Amino acid sequence: MLRTHTCGELRINNVSQTVTLSGWVQGVRDKGSLLWIDLRDRYGITQITIETENATKDIVDIARSLGREFVISVTGKVAERYSKSDKIETGDIEITPDKIVVLNTSITPPFTIEDETDGGDDIRMKYRYIDLRRNAVRKNLELRHRMAIETRLYLDKLNFLEVETPVLIKSTPEGARDFVVPSRMNQGEFYALPQSPQTFKQLLMVGGFDRYYQIVKCFRDEDLRADRQPEFTQIDCEMAFVEQEDILNTFEGLVRHLFKAVKGIDIPALTRMTYADAMKFYGNDKPDIRFEMKFVELNDIVRGKDFKVFDDAGLVVGICAKGAAEYSRKQLDELTEFVKRPQIGATGLVYARYNADGTIKSSVDKFYNEDELKKWATAFNAQPSDLILILAGETNKTRKALSELRLEMGNRLGLRDKNKFSAHWVIDFPLLEFNEESNRWHAMHHPFTSPKPEDIELIDSNPGTVRANAYDMVINGVEVGGGSIRIFNKQLQSRMFDLLGFTKEDALAQFGFLMNAFEFGAPPHGGIAFGFDRLCSLFGGSESIRDFIAFPKNNSGRDVMIDSPSTISNEQLKELGIDVKKI
Repeated sequence: MLRTHTCGELRINNVSQTVTLSGWVQGVRDKGSLLWIDLRDRYGITQITIETENATKDIVDIARSLGREFVISVTGKVAERYSKSDKIETGDIEITPDKIVVLNTSITPPFTIEDETDGGDDIRMKYRYIDLRRNAVRKNLELRHRMAIETRLYLDKLNFLEVETPVLIKSTPEGARDFVVPSRMNQGEFYALPQSPQTFKQLLMVGGFDRYYQIVKCFRDEDLRADRQPEFTQIDCEMAFVEQEDILNTFEGLVRHLFKAVKGIDIPALTRMTYADAMKFYGNDKPDIRFEMKFVELNDIVRGKDFKVFDDAGLVVGICAKGAAEYSRKQLDELTEFVKRPQIGATGLVYARYNADGTIKSSVDKFYNEDELKKWATAFNAQPSDLILILAGETNKTRKALSELRLEMGNRLGLRDKNKFSAHWVIDFPLLEFNEESNRWHAMHHPFTSPKPEDIELIDSNPGTVRANAYDMVINGVEVGGGSIRIFNKQLQSRMFDLLGFTKEDALAQFGFLMNAFEFGAPPHGGIAFGFDRLCSLFGGSESIRDFIAFPKNNSGRDVMIDSPSTISNEQLKELGIDVKKI
């Protein structure tokens, strides 16, 4: 070994010991009679101190030749530091070197290897192997490691088996776009990379593996954003002989265990909210309930006053921002512009200030007197100093826009503290959603989700009202996991495929293996998958999952470090049976 200790290990009780450390040069400070080298490795930083009058010429010359990120080995005695530092864990000691060996040199790095680096995202991704040396990045990946370890420990105690499923599978049209892989041995045919191990984990249940999990790579060819990557990691789980309640209890336990083991936080039992209530009171199916600010519908209160915007609207709905009545006209104009952005889609914003003196003033005083505005305040349970914000329009579009406004107000009022955690379940999703463009029903989750037993009789007569035996876990407004009780009966699965517009031939070609398996004694089963990258970023207090992936892609799906994706040679294309002339 080229070291006896790490650069974060030595303490005052090691004084007088002879040690060898190896690592990277964080920096060199030369004061003439004194030289200091900050030596860094994954574990920390240790100061090397050289008194030039007492040191050999070789050591002084080598020390003065060192540049940032040189790799060196230092042998010497541990001494107590005269001027101690509380900024590093080794701040009570320093090394007086007897020997310095340069193991490798380095050119000047393109950015500083500091927590607050001067490198932008693009340059850091291009030189990711250097970026990984920064404490901030290393700590993120250490947290990811701890999350994976604790997940395995929890599930192992409950008799779950980790089983690897195939990476080269069959392409299916449902869900996001597949990444496809051409087959050389079966030219003209393609594998797909798995969007999830869904059918395989169901087959494992048929095979008698009643408790399965896998921390698994998945792939989706979809547009990217802060919480999406082309390849991502799931904690994928399935259980047999269970009902929904068993799944919720088991995996609520997993998340509470992770909070306790990784962050030292005891989170309370998770509350439950129906999909219908999530949409009605928060405008989306993954509400952030760290703060209240529920929607209040005003249709019955505000209509009939000759204000066309409200009279013609499918929905008039608002929120009450506590303590925000003092917002300036400029701030209110900013909010109006915010909701009118194309991605939000509202046409305007109505507001009412409930002033500290008890008076109420609104942006529509022309149509509503103060007595009528006080009815608004009563509906919102508003108090003096509160600000009421109202949107109107088509029902679904208006709810979506108000959801964005609610989150914006949560940010502005400091109500979305990343160090505060609120977790809950959303249940009773619709089984299906109708797509006007394709003029058919689509599965809201996937085709294998079971309907609620009490709603099965509605599948043929009123499919839009059928609820799914499905559930999502939401933490701080982020969907971190979702799953369902599965269909395990061939007849019911056939009905589901029919409803989704599959022909008998298509269903057999794409999912015949699963249908056949259901004829060999498939047990009742269900499961869940957690977005592991999202969980890690949530625990680490970041909105971007890229910070918790060792080698992430950029927003264009490129790995700028290795320059991928890239073209391949004509010879490779010919081997795969791909016509070069058509490329």
